[in-house]
Amino acid sequence: MEFIRVEGVHYNYYNRFPALVDVSFEISQGEKFAVIGSNGSGKSTLLQILTGLLFPSQGGVFFRTHELSEKSLKEKDFLRFFREKVGFVFQDSDIQLFCPTVLDELLFGPLQLGLEKDEAFQRANEIMQMLKIENLKDRPSYMLSGGEKKRVAIGSILTMNPEVLFLDEPTSDLDPKTQVFLLELILALNKAGKTIVIATHDLSLVDELQCRVAVLSEEHRIEKIGSAEEILKDEDLLLRVNLIHEHIHYHGQTAHTHIHSHYLFHKH
Repeated sequence: MEFIRVEGVHYNYYNRFPALVDVSFEISQGEKFAVIGSNGSGKSTLLQILTGLLFPSQGGVFFRTHELSEKSLKEKDFLRFFREKVGFVFQDSDIQLFCPTVLDELLFGPLQLGLEKDEAFQRANEIMQMLKIENLKDRPSYMLSGGEKKRVAIGSILTMNPEVLFLDEPTSDLDPKTQVFLLELILALNKAGKTIVIATHDLSLVDELQCRVAVLSEEHRIEKIGSAEEILKDEDLLLRVNLIHEHIHYHGQTAHTHIHSHYLFHKH
């Protein structure tokens, strides 16, 4: 059965400035899928469209054959169905966290979905143990570190047990230890059957996830879709979409060039 389909999507800010141009792809249930591109290529806009926070200027997005639109999300049954199935973790955790304590953050979603308090508390406790944040449960989110906020933001979504998890730049501004923890968590969630969709320019994350990849150009179009291995080997493509760059070094009178990425190893 069709899971997620994006068909000829365009999006313009203020009806003038293109953020996405004729974007099409499909995502299968249980898949790991990454959208990569340089800053400003439209990655975050695309994730917001896939999660019903923005709507295309043209084209359509379909979730389990249902079109995702302003009209469909005004239908009470579809809105509940969609919000139960889909979770979105923002790049900036401060946007997502607003409750008095960490425990309140994790309880908010399940209680809004109508779960009994006992079940909501059980879910919250299980997720806190999984994310190793039990010691933070009584603290306000604004007092947490960046890595702690990211764990809480992810936890606030996982307590609702979504089928598909969208993560916008999940490794941004995280220390190396938290990045490793997050990678292992994403892999474990996918192994448990959840569909994972990320937007990132962190090529090392894509390499570790070994997912299918859609590459957005600086002209806001899909440049290529392929496996992580195929995409990361294509240096011409990565140069063209400004995800890596070329350095020139001089040794005496001889010029040498090599590819440089802030996220992958150097190749000489």
